Amino acid sequence: MTTTDHRPRRMSPEERRQALIDSALELFGRNGSDRLTMEDVAAHAEVSRALVYRYFSNIEEIRVAALRAAVDDLVGRLSRQRDGDLLDQLHATLEEFVSFAEERAAGYIALLRNGSVIATSETAALVDEARHAVVGQVLERLEPVAPSPFLLLTLRCWVAACEGAMLTWLQERTLTRESLVPWLSGQLVGMIGATAAHDPEVAAILSLLEPRSAQPSSA
Repeated sequence: MTTTDHRPRRMSPEERRQALIDSALELFGRNGSDRLTMEDVAAHAEVSRALVYRYFSNIEEIRVAALRAAVDDLVGRLSRQRDGDLLDQLHATLEEFVSFAEERAAGYIALLRNGSVIATSETAALVDEARHAVVGQVLERLEPVAPSPFLLLTLRCWVAACEGAMLTWLQERTLTRESLVPWLSGQLVGMIGATAAHDPEVAAILSLLEPRSAQPSSA
């Protein structure tokens, strides 16, 4: 008669480090990180304080590693190739953005909260990296020869609006996901439309963001 060994599998150093980062992300998202301690991370991960110190020398190292993990995940998702016209690609990218926020809500909330809570150049740079990645993905699809100051300002303002909307949506869920994504893309179209009145180069981009039904037929 054979018996099954139910003892937990021993983690490799890489797996253990990732488990500690995941615990930190959850705690950061739930409580913020300005008052979090190494002891808090150890308790949440159900390991000893000494084990945490084996991988990280202080709470700042954990904070940076956790934010790095969240940024890498988000940037990787947003960088995937998309099919279809510009509006289809925008919708698909936003779907991925919302999926990240839903699946890793703690990490996403931690990412945004730390942008205003932590006054260190390294963590601020990580938050900016995520924002630049979103702007970069839109610019890559718009393919302007040289993005104008008006266009860059518009996209950065849109990213800020998306961040605020996602934080509110995660907490309140007053809209369905199916209605949230087209609303977010509509915000970009509306903001680019407003900017087009001040910048002819942006006006040329606006037609690329119109639904197919609104574009003139080539027949």
